[in-house]
Amino acid sequence: MAAVDADKAGEDGAWQRLDKFLFFARFCKSRAVAAELIAGGLVRINRQPTEKPHAKLRPGDVLTLALAHRVIVAKVLSLAPRRGPATEARRLYEEIA
Repeated sequence: MAAVDADKAGEDGAWQRLDKFLFFARFCKSRAVAAELIAGGLVRINRQPTEKPHAKLRPGDVLTLALAHRVIVAKVLSLAPRRGPATEARRLYEEIA
């Protein structure tokens, strides 16, 4: 039996790990930075605080990110299979005023 990538174990097209999404959507420079942001209690999913980098994120969820200089509220439009260019990443979410 072929080895299964630990990150993909259990993931399907309906959801994605929160830390991966933050990295793929270019909110964070790495998954480690995303995990620190999440563990620090600076991320909410649908108004619910989470400290788990492995939290499930689905299209339609609303993220609240308390970054260094501002708070971003964004609706997840789609999930990404990889970290692409900034123009591609921008299509993954829509900022809510």
